[in-house]
Amino acid sequence: MKVAKHVVDARRRRLAEMLQRHRYLGIADLCKEFGISEATVRRDLVYLEKSSLITRTYGGALADYNLRFPSFRSRRSSGTSGKRAIAQMAYELLRPESVVYLDAGTTIFALAEAIRVAPVRPLTCVTSNLPAADLLAEVEGVDVHLLGGQVLLRQSVLLGDDACRSASFWKFDLALLGAEGMTREGVWNSSPAVVALQKAVIAQSRATAVMLDRSKLGHPASTFLGGWDSISVLLTDAPIEALKEEGIPTYMTKVEHITSYNEPPSLKPTHKATHISQGENFENSDLTLPTSLL
Repeated sequence: MKVAKHVVDARRRRLAEMLQRHRYLGIADLCKEFGISEATVRRDLVYLEKSSLITRTYGGALADYNLRFPSFRSRRSSGTSGKRAIAQMAYELLRPESVVYLDAGTTIFALAEAIRVAPVRPLTCVTSNLPAADLLAEVEGVDVHLLGGQVLLRQSVLLGDDACRSASFWKFDLALLGAEGMTREGVWNSSPAVVALQKAVIAQSRATAVMLDRSKLGHPASTFLGGWDSISVLLTDAPIEALKEEGIPTYMTKVEHITSYNEPPSLKPTHKATHISQGENFENSDLTLPTSLL
């Protein structure tokens, strides 16, 4: 039975509004929400894509995140001193023979710049960050691997279901993640698709460091990544007193231990974690990371 045009138009408007609000929705979720077939969902997505209202990915849709969120180039020019300071903190966590994940974003790119200047060798870097991969690809002793996924050119990142699946094939000693906000509740980011990939990476990581400059303090973003018990260490240039005032814990203990990698007992991670603020000596901090990172 042919559906009236005004019904189809109304459904597509609602679909576009949902994608604007939620940013990422899978095909199965859309079928359930609208009570329509997968073929109908795909036709609607094609229509919305041709109308420049969404960017499609395999198995779902990234809405106008790629267009509306500030581009990689514009973000790179802001807060450069803070980003360099945080990148240096992250650099000090790197150890030879480690497998590390480098997230998208300009603070992570600043870390890639530090690695290029003074390479940690040998090092395996897995990333969704296209500029970071390009920068490190020719550094001797640093092996660079890109995840799969759809290229979002303005954001210079790979995202989508394929990226999440690619991450699941790896076991990371350390994941270095960016985000868009930190509050008493935890860490926030700009899109469900970004958070989906970060959660896939965290699940495969023995330690997770989140890199956030002081401008992100007290500002939740659209999507919640996780509470403070879901990460190992916060790297930030925000003053300790400002963190305390916001209610962000300085010291955290991980709830779930990741011990499924079949390492010898001496290599299994402990999960004490801490904040490392700008100017603090890492060697004197209370941070405990997997033995392979020390």
